[in-house]
Amino acid sequence: MAGVETLIRDLRLRRGRERRGLALAEGVRLVEEALGARVVIRHAAISPALEATPRGAALKTALAGAGVPLLELDDRALAGLSDTEHPQGVIAVIEPPAWTLDMLAPRAGDVVVVLDGVQDPGNVGAIARTALGLGASGLIALKGTAELTNPKVLRGSMGALFRLPSVSATDAECLAWAKRVGAVVWVTDSAGERPGGQRLTAPVALVLGNEGAGIRPEMEREASRRLAIPLAAGVESLNVAVAAGILLYEVRRDA
Repeated sequence: MAGVETLIRDLRLRRGRERRGLALAEGVRLVEEALGARVVIRHAAISPALEATPRGAALKTALAGAGVPLLELDDRALAGLSDTEHPQGVIAVIEPPAWTLDMLAPRAGDVVVVLDGVQDPGNVGAIARTALGLGASGLIALKGTAELTNPKVLRGSMGALFRLPSVSATDAECLAWAKRVGAVVWVTDSAGERPGGQRLTAPVALVLGNEGAGIRPEMEREASRRLAIPLAAGVESLNVAVAAGILLYEVRRDA
């Protein structure tokens, strides 16, 4: 089982995740979510800290009951493998869901969130969590967006990326998909109109851009509507994850 430690270290790196097709789920809540979503868990490294609470002890029992091979380490050794400041005694090696664009088949009124160069992993994870909670039917990450299997993205999503169909795609792939499914492209634009007030008669690809660079020209050219959130005088912008929640709520309200 010593190889599990090497595997976990390798999966801290993007090239390791891409080469192996695996990712890491760390912490009690995220591993619980992986189990609940029936994500394949290859291995789990655990320490005595996991059994310090009834919830952690129950998770250990559930992992063993699911037939997950457990590597038991001391707290210090597990902390050395952890990507967080306060490890909770469990790191799982998982097979992330393998969705494709063809699996995204939104109907009229459905919204698919498109992330255009959203670089911060915490924001990407938070947007995924918000998208799932507000009824989006999927998420597409364009070039420049934080990798969807990044440990910080997965933690920020609180398990949403185990349930919300989410894929990485190029601009051309995304636009070709939108054409196939008959989705209209709506983008964020500080000079755009207030969201809401338009009945949704087609699927919507809602594009959220990098807070600094905005939406790339390829997506701008295809946009049939530009949306802005009215802000108080002197305020330039909102955090992209906060903006995503407001826009999704307003757009979905017209579904």
